[in-house]
Amino acid sequence: MRRLLIALALLAPAPALADTLVDNINGISVERDGTVKRFAAMVIDDDGKIARLIERRGDAPRTDYREDGRGRTVIPGLIDSHAHVMGLGISLLSLDLSDTRSLAEAQTKIAAYAAENPDRPWIIGRGWNQETWGLGRFPTAAELDAAVPDRPVWLQRVDGHAGWGNSVALSAAGVTDRTADPAGGRIERAAGSRAPAGVLIDTAMALVARHVPPPRPEDMDLAFVRAQELLLTNGVTAVTDMGTTAEDWMTFRRAGDEGRLRMRILSYASDVPTMQLIGGPKPSAWLYDDKLRMNGIKIYLDGALGSRGAWLKAPYADDPANTGLQLVNGTQLRNLMSRAAIDNFQVAVHAIGDAANAEVLNAIDEMSETYGGDRRWRVEHAQVVDPADIARFAAHGTIASMQPVHQTSDRLMAEARLGPDRLAGAYAWRSLLAAGVPLAFGSDSPVEAPDPIQGLAVAISRTDAAGAPFGGWRPEETLSREQALAAYTSGAAYAGFADGRFGRLAVGQRADFLVLDRDPLMANAAELRQIKVLQTWVGGMRVHGGEAAAPDEERRRVTR
Repeated sequence: MRRLLIALALLAPAPALADTLVDNINGISVERDGTVKRFAAMVIDDDGKIARLIERRGDAPRTDYREDGRGRTVIPGLIDSHAHVMGLGISLLSLDLSDTRSLAEAQTKIAAYAAENPDRPWIIGRGWNQETWGLGRFPTAAELDAAVPDRPVWLQRVDGHAGWGNSVALSAAGVTDRTADPAGGRIERAAGSRAPAGVLIDTAMALVARHVPPPRPEDMDLAFVRAQELLLTNGVTAVTDMGTTAEDWMTFRRAGDEGRLRMRILSYASDVPTMQLIGGPKPSAWLYDDKLRMNGIKIYLDGALGSRGAWLKAPYADDPANTGLQLVNGTQLRNLMSRAAIDNFQVAVHAIGDAANAEVLNAIDEMSETYGGDRRWRVEHAQVVDPADIARFAAHGTIASMQPVHQTSDRLMAEARLGPDRLAGAYAWRSLLAAGVPLAFGSDSPVEAPDPIQGLAVAISRTDAAGAPFGGWRPEETLSREQALAAYTSGAAYAGFADGRFGRLAVGQRADFLVLDRDPLMANAAELRQIKVLQTWVGGMRVHGGEAAAPDEERRRVTR
């Protein structure tokens, strides 16, 4: 009898899988080399992976559920290869000065914010930019006192590499004329004295920042909700979080445990102890169906151009006594890289100036003699590279993780900082790609808006939202549409060891995709800037646009 039951079970038809057909679409996927694959429909299985691509209309199979694309364009979900997720979220909950165009406007906004929030012991925020204000210098504590004299105020510069405090904040932190500049940092001084002027650069920021009350877990959870919603709305289905703290990681874990993690996060720890605490003896496993992983470590080698902290081979054109800041020395850099590499953590090094880029390339040369295999060393920003060093990136497959919109935001400032004769390797996307260097694009949010479609427009035109400068700034460094899209999809996935999991629309990969109102490969820069993300899907689940599903709903309920 038992044998008969087994035989009958084998003869019975297998239960139908709850596949979903997404058809009537202009489907696009891009390989890392810019090769484009187009298709008319795709089948998503019950695990949220792509089971089949259909090239021609009319060849689509019957499935349990169907989603009519209405002829719209579908592309892979966009990946932001360099962002600060919790920094973005906190910025959405605090004072934002990124839209101010003068010191006076900033002072008015700061005073109004303080009046609206009388119970906050500290006023915190970010986004100020003395270059945008046309100030020609850093703002001072006295100018901040004019807005808020009775409570400590601490405001990060737009690039996160300088902080502006009022007199109460400086006093609370014990920063006086006797306070020495820390290694890798600088306290701006009042003219003709050693009195702190109000701005602290790079590592000096910690002198004040450590006195700011930390956000509570519930604040972190709310900040993450805000950041995730903005990223998904902008078509970002995966983000590389650079500088993840233990508190950040636990915020991501709470979201994952509670079903609130709706996008993918590739984390790079803020320091070695955090890397070891989270990952232990190796990078973490992929968690929550490929939604979270601790990949490696983020190391700061220098500062930023805007605060003259980027480490240059020659002095700044507009500050001849200054070559920037080396935040760690050569021995420290190699020790940090080695400590990560020995346990197979991926190494990502922040390097903006040409001296910093040369130094990290030197270190990679040396590290590669000891640590072989597929390392995918990353240089974050690679903004100013000596042309003689460009080919060196390719020697060990080093990834240039860059942010296109920095080029338009920094253009005039970069010209002033470097002078006309040192711009050949600045934001040199095409030169790097032509040398065989893997590219990955991102936003550096909250430094820039987390909007990859605007980044695509910059990458193909080297013009800003107003179309300036006419013809593009150093247009010989523009990319094709296909190359730019690859840097935000398949190239970005490769940069985070996620290739084969997501980043392309291909059989076996996660069904992360966007529905757009037009084809980005058929658009010029102005048209690209007008593209709307109609829907965002992660793992076969619609998470933005239309009738978005709640985090715990079955995919089939969205597409029924």
